Amino acid sequence: MVELEDAVMEIITNAGQSRSLCFEALHAARTGDFDGAKKLLHEADGYARRAHHMQTKLIEQDAGEARQPMTLIMVHAQDHLMNSLLARELCEEIIHLYQR
Repeated sequence: MVELEDAVMEIITNAGQSRSLCFEALHAARTGDFDGAKKLLHEADGYARRAHHMQTKLIEQDAGEARQPMTLIMVHAQDHLMNSLLARELCEEIIHLYQR
């Protein structure tokens, strides 16, 4: 059983790191470092996977016997995860534009 506070903090920290790396990749691409940008996006993907994995654990628990309370911090964690995923997609598209 995953403790809610631990799970929420793991989602927030991993999603936040993923988002930060995406914007570092964007900056790298803006300066012409496309290999560096690609590596940073790849690193961001690892953090996003960790956040998503924890989210999946919470969903599985919620679907079973261990119903999860909806708290403001849980909503905040979900917001961080969704924003990091959106940042990843947008940064990749902008990087492609820089490459042109």
